Amino acid sequence: MPSKSILLDKIKESSASVLPIVTIVAVLCLLWVPMQNDLMLSFLIGSVFLIVGMGLFSVGADMSMTQIGSHIGAKLTRSRNIPLILIVGFLVGVAVTVAEPDLQVLSSNVPAIDTTVLIIVVSVGVGIFLMLSLLRILKAFPLRWMLMAFYGLIFLLVIFTDPNFLSVAFDSGGVTTGPMTVPFIMALGLGVASVRSDSNAQQDSFGLVGLCSIGPVLAVLFLGFIYRSDSVSASQTVSQYAHTVELGRSYLSALPENLAEIGKALAPIVVIFLIFQVISLRLRKEPFLRIFAGLILTLIGLMLFLTGVNVGFSSLGYLLGQQLADPKWRFLLIPISMVMGWFIINAEPAVHVLNKQVEELSAGAISARAMGLSLSIAVSAAMGLSMLRALTGISILWMIIPGYAIALALTLFVPGTFTAIAFDSGGVASGPLTAAFMLPFAMGVVSATGGNMMTDAFGLVALVAMMPLITVQIMGVIASLASRRHAAAPALSSYGDSDIIELWEA
Repeated sequence: MPSKSILLDKIKESSASVLPIVTIVAVLCLLWVPMQNDLMLSFLIGSVFLIVGMGLFSVGADMSMTQIGSHIGAKLTRSRNIPLILIVGFLVGVAVTVAEPDLQVLSSNVPAIDTTVLIIVVSVGVGIFLMLSLLRILKAFPLRWMLMAFYGLIFLLVIFTDPNFLSVAFDSGGVTTGPMTVPFIMALGLGVASVRSDSNAQQDSFGLVGLCSIGPVLAVLFLGFIYRSDSVSASQTVSQYAHTVELGRSYLSALPENLAEIGKALAPIVVIFLIFQVISLRLRKEPFLRIFAGLILTLIGLMLFLTGVNVGFSSLGYLLGQQLADPKWRFLLIPISMVMGWFIINAEPAVHVLNKQVEELSAGAISARAMGLSLSIAVSAAMGLSMLRALTGISILWMIIPGYAIALALTLFVPGTFTAIAFDSGGVASGPLTAAFMLPFAMGVVSATGGNMMTDAFGLVALVAMMPLITVQIMGVIASLASRRHAAAPALSSYGDSDIIELWEA
């Protein structure tokens, strides 16, 4: 079992993510926007569930998911069997994505697509692109041209796809690069890179997460050709409670339901691990039991997290969005959303890891503080643009196409490592709170304005995930110019081709 200090550290990290939003919402509800007492109490209880659930999940994922990914990656590497590597890569990509908490939250909020259908389609998309990503490493295909080819295909498909699927498709790409999938993907990528003997192998292991986030976008766009859905105006059931006992029973009844759902989602991962354990891993008793203890913590953490989101967080976020969309409060909507975006990105632990990596990669030409400031501004702007879309109904294509065009154009001028880190870090900014609170918040706004839920509310996660693609690469351009101007040792030369840059926390 994890030490008490590790568990406390993870709970502190999750508290830093959740408490800024709780504080902003509390100030709004106490001073300006009236809210029912039962909903506010439910929201506060849900906040506790989120904090504890995210903490337990983080510890459990470190003990189980990261270890399973590392063991399987190492075993596949030693086999040198490329077809086996690709097949297992596909299966693992599907299995871990099914259990991704951000995807669970997103799928439960999409009104026009069956939850199971969306999860399966997105997971298959990740599995296929994980397989292609591993093949890229083995064959040393340039990341830049693969990104341009696949995003070119995406923007060709958007011309013909049902408009109701566009925003959800881009959101799906943003929610699949989370704490469940990344450890597996990174471990497999590093393991497969070691199959090659050339000096650029480890550098080519970057970009896996960025490529895997393309799979869900394409998968949902293709789904739009065969899955018929009506235009959805917007509606969501907001839970209300007559007294505290009814509120407590609501939480207690949701716990076993979510436990069963998460158990089903984790089952494929457990089966894959057990098959490898019997056939080839044969771990000793102590590490084997430690991994299973981590799986139990992951299960409990996800159960608490989803219960807090579904019972407490989403309802108040949805209703708060409705209230702020009222003409007398509407002037507050965009600035409040931008403030929330600023605090959400600042509270993400992985963002601080990213900022430090860029500082080291640029040999100090870009400070962690400057990088953090640029990301905060970018995500804050993304939230503001999302609320502008929710209020006006502007098509997401007017923002996504120029944004990705800039990001892809920058790949021609930026050192390859910055490009790979930029596209890998697209999911860093779109953390759990983006799908758990800000998306229902946008849905509430659309509900109040009478817009189309599928086209106007969704797309928020996609805009948040897009910003680091631009910001990190701009920082790369600045670093390159600074190194040339000062005629000092270039930042990029301080890292060898075979060096490993850890973007994600262990």
